[in-house]
Amino acid sequence: MECSCVVNMPTKHMRSSSSFLRFLLVFSLVSLNVLTGQAFTGTYGVNYGRIADNLPPPGSVVTLLKAAKIKNIRIYDANPDVLTAFKGSGIEIMVCLPNELLIEVSVGEQRAMDWIKENVQPYLPGTSIRGISMGNEILGVTPVEIWEALLPASKNIYTALDRLGLTKEVQVSSPHSEAVFASSFPPSSCTFRDDILPYMKPLLQFFSQIGSPFYINAYPFLAYKSDPEHIDINYALFKSNKGIYDAKTKLHYDNMFDAQVDAAYAALEKVGFGKMEVIVSETGWASKGDDNEAGATVENARTYNKNLRKRLLKKKGTPYKPKKAVKAYIFALFNENLKFGPTSERNFGLFKADGSISYDIGFTGLVPSSATSSFISFKGIGLSNSLIFTSATLLLLVLTL
Repeated sequence: MECSCVVNMPTKHMRSSSSFLRFLLVFSLVSLNVLTGQAFTGTYGVNYGRIADNLPPPGSVVTLLKAAKIKNIRIYDANPDVLTAFKGSGIEIMVCLPNELLIEVSVGEQRAMDWIKENVQPYLPGTSIRGISMGNEILGVTPVEIWEALLPASKNIYTALDRLGLTKEVQVSSPHSEAVFASSFPPSSCTFRDDILPYMKPLLQFFSQIGSPFYINAYPFLAYKSDPEHIDINYALFKSNKGIYDAKTKLHYDNMFDAQVDAAYAALEKVGFGKMEVIVSETGWASKGDDNEAGATVENARTYNKNLRKRLLKKKGTPYKPKKAVKAYIFALFNENLKFGPTSERNFGLFKADGSISYDIGFTGLVPSSATSSFISFKGIGLSNSLIFTSATLLLLVLTL
């Protein structure tokens, strides 16, 4: 959520000798509002998943993110090692209350308070925790008992934050998959599923009251993979194509990503929440897949993520919401070798586990892309590049002897 820096200036006459104090007061108020009112810096973020046994330690990840100038991340838990390592980094983090905890948090306000006191409050303000994700892809995917727990759990977590004075600093929200929609093509026709609405509408009402956006996991890759015969891959990859025309809105779409975002806006509008901001909580493209996973190649992953990054950095809106800059978290920071499912699930990373880039979209890895983990161990990098430099220098000295 963008911050609003509005300061009520004093109208009472003040002597010139107090002008410096007035400046300090205004500056402090503006600074405080920036600290407490913003949940997403800029428009580009990355999901930092860790279902793997070969990833670098969190301190090294901070170095990598800073080198890449990535200012926003999402994690899928509230891991203390991660939160401690990110202290003082300035990188904004959205933590997650995992799906399996929603039911117990939904029935106990004290459980919610205990979770906040253990996983959020101790790390503030040094670690920039800006949001709490209530599970991931709950509605339409998980068992109905968890659907029922989502709203009361969200209210209990928010109440705990409120009692601790943290609601202006830490936002509560929940990301959804495309499974919450009955249809999404063309964008203006998008609606929520009938069986989802009894859970979605009160959730939206609550999030609207507390000023939270609507988060959607939008994957042109998954759409293309499911129907490669009828979907133009250039449309999915932001490449030149004839696009689609939405007759109802008379809008033209030249890429699927924008269409998916506007589909979410259309669904929200139909249930009375047209002013709620849509943020993409996950999007990405697999660089490798099984034989039946169409489009999962390194070249396509590079094309999608490079074009998406360029599109987000322009800070422009969609055809339906041209004045509202689109924000998105890319999935994912690393390839995760222990994820279940098809091969694609383990190959969404922008970076490899050794710190090298998976493909070139403008980022520079901390390890050359031709290097292997046995050459320079990325796990040994701390919060600087000094170990890389030292190791490389020693190797060159040995080779010259």
